[in-house]
Amino acid sequence: MAGTVLVTGGTGYIAGEVIDQLLGRGWCVRTTVRSKATSEARLRARWPGAGDQLFVFEADLMNDAGWDLANEGCTHVAHVASPFPVGVPKDENELIVPAREGTLRALRFAHAAGVQHFVQTSSSAAIAYGHPASKTLFDESDWTDANAPGIQPYIKSKTVAERAAREWVAQNALDMAFCSINPVAVLGPVANDDLSASIEFVRRFLTGEIPAIPRIGFTVVDVRDVASLHVLALEAPAATIRGERFACAADFMWMEDMARVLRDHLGADARKVPSRRMPTPVLKLMALFSRDIRQIAGEVGKRKVVSGQHAKDKLGWTTLPVEQTVLETARSLIAQGVVKL
Repeated sequence: MAGTVLVTGGTGYIAGEVIDQLLGRGWCVRTTVRSKATSEARLRARWPGAGDQLFVFEADLMNDAGWDLANEGCTHVAHVASPFPVGVPKDENELIVPAREGTLRALRFAHAAGVQHFVQTSSSAAIAYGHPASKTLFDESDWTDANAPGIQPYIKSKTVAERAAREWVAQNALDMAFCSINPVAVLGPVANDDLSASIEFVRRFLTGEIPAIPRIGFTVVDVRDVASLHVLALEAPAATIRGERFACAADFMWMEDMARVLRDHLGADARKVPSRRMPTPVLKLMALFSRDIRQIAGEVGKRKVVSGQHAKDKLGWTTLPVEQTVLETARSLIAQGVVKL
């Protein structure tokens, strides 16, 4: 099937791959950007043959302007746009307010335009945090406790936004087929130098900015698989996705395993990738002076495995090997000139 779909945040890492796959399947794609003046040419350059199969609209998460035009004629929406910083903001509301209000704004305008399918890009941040330390396995049935001690602003923002979306749909749009997709750490090939925060680990390994490897790990998923799950959800019958929550995950990797894959397969290009372990006290000391390190310091030694089995069972989703994902992330960073060796 193919119809007209709005993908919000078209210049983003995940949204770009979603657009790419939808165009390839014959969909007419509308997308929002914060500034057409700075973004439309870039999008047209990525898909030079799209022509009138791709329309770009200016719309901001915190403003009503442009959202009615962007949704006009759409039957489906993939709401991907959301703030994702590298570091911890000084005020958590810098993330929480745009994530929540932007999601509700996208829902309101989509419903007013008669949109039938709404797929929200949430995050495993709304699944796997604020639980007892003994809990290490997670799936779509788990919810982050946003009020637990030490919860970082980004994690809280994704949890608040998804809960707000589900409450709004239950109260205002029971006729809309709504589901959320909750990706873990997203890696994979990059299209340009506008990087997702999750890519920073690989980039910093290659440049030597991470001199030693912290005992930190996370479940990984390829951006191409994240996009394919969005497409599967958009194209599924309404009854199949209504109210669903799909954890979007492949396999768990420690950062030392990531570094080892790079060293084993990239030859001289991996000459700056560290091989020694960073002592945990050193990492925690660094976190006192660096907001981006502070965001991950609380995860030292924790093994949080998120399962994507429900999406595989329900929608027939498949995932690439995580070692391939890590390698192709690194090679694309080099090919795009983001990492200069």
